[in-house]
Amino acid sequence: MAQVLSPGAAVLVVGAGITGRAVLAALTPLGARATLTDDSPSALTAYAQQGGAVIDPAGAAATIAGFDLVVVSPGIPPDAAVPVAAAAAGVPVWGDVELAWRLDRAGHHGPPKTWLVVTGTNGKTTTTSMLHAMLIAAGRRSALCGNIGEPVLAVLEQPVDVLAVELSSFQLHWAPSVRPDAGAVLNVAEDHLDWHGSLQAYAHDKARALTGPIAVGGLDDPIAAELLARCAAPTRVGFRLGEPGPGELGVLDGHLVDNAFGDRLVLAETADVPVAGPVGLLNALAAAALARAVGVPADAVAQALASFAPGRHRAEVVAVAGGVTWVDDSKATNPHAARASITAYPRVVWVAGGLLKGASVDELLVAVRDRLVGVVLLGRDRAVVANALARHAPDVPVVEVLAGEDSGVVEKAVTPVTPTRVVRAGDGPVSEAVMTAVVDAAEGLAGPGDTVLLAPAGASFDQFRSYGHRGDTFAAAVRAATR
Repeated sequence: MAQVLSPGAAVLVVGAGITGRAVLAALTPLGARATLTDDSPSALTAYAQQGGAVIDPAGAAATIAGFDLVVVSPGIPPDAAVPVAAAAAGVPVWGDVELAWRLDRAGHHGPPKTWLVVTGTNGKTTTTSMLHAMLIAAGRRSALCGNIGEPVLAVLEQPVDVLAVELSSFQLHWAPSVRPDAGAVLNVAEDHLDWHGSLQAYAHDKARALTGPIAVGGLDDPIAAELLARCAAPTRVGFRLGEPGPGELGVLDGHLVDNAFGDRLVLAETADVPVAGPVGLLNALAAAALARAVGVPADAVAQALASFAPGRHRAEVVAVAGGVTWVDDSKATNPHAARASITAYPRVVWVAGGLLKGASVDELLVAVRDRLVGVVLLGRDRAVVANALARHAPDVPVVEVLAGEDSGVVEKAVTPVTPTRVVRAGDGPVSEAVMTAVVDAAEGLAGPGDTVLLAPAGASFDQFRSYGHRGDTFAAAVRAATR
């Protein structure tokens, strides 16, 4: 068994959340001397009371030369004080996934496991969950981990052989050594540009999923297709919504077909894919490609898809009343995801807004404007969306929902949106008051046959604790209004 760290190595752990706790637990049996830093004084106090060493984040960067390694939680950007100081001092910086990979390759928990990695701007969780279901249906001992389920570090000791690993661009950035047995990039669109700095840097980190022996990429997505074409993997497999060519999976005569690991082998009927719209078929194809890469038979793929249930807040129907369908797709936290969500329905009252993270919504609106019968905007960056509506869909009715004094508005529409009205949320907790006003406005815009769709195209943290909290608040407001 190879050593990952020398006994007594001094390790600075940045972040005391779920990931940080998994890192601390993994470092203990290695004999490392761990020191924790976090922006939360209460988290540091709690760890210190347990006998752990802590350091205030304001002083962490200044002491970096005294550490042999820094392990950061995924959300820590590369331009944060500690990573910058570590780079200047020549101290390596790993993420928890990098640590997990090195421990696994070194045999710390038995024979190395098979890593199947899924990344992409959208669809990661659904695809990884489908993959896990396919592995289980085939009788494989699989763990669902990474950006979904448990941290990879937490499952290494489990009696499993295959890891279905969802990885974000943040996690991949801090995991330069990972070479998965098979990895997939589903799609790449503007997201987290405030963290990565550019779309190119974001795509570069996504491409780390394609560094192993088998690389899988979405051919209908131009950036993912380019990353697949450029990667050095000995086996490159594409997937598309159309008929598959050699080395591809695709759709033919109402079936998902494998023309990469089989000769136009039918895997499942498209009608059995339980996720609405083209995105559901693409997720299923990507999952099937990774599953087939490790020998999962076609009947297991079909069985898994037939019984698969999508996760919460992913195109989840929360009510049907008066001919109007209300759908919670709060997980659509960027424009690319919102576009996929909107195009699954013919007539949409779109609930949008939040934190756009530097992304543009212009391309999205050009693609979906003919489906919009109304728009309800909320959150800090709602005026950015209003601007784009003014440019690309000026005839769509728009309602902006303001909360409190609404000091968070970052931009005013440069062209009046016609017709537009502004409503102010009522008293009470901001999240509940805002969503009650949103649902009331959407109800006024929707008619029989329409879908009111919460697919915000932005993150939730300006007004909600998480995308899940946003979706739950939406569902509660809808049920109160339609019962």
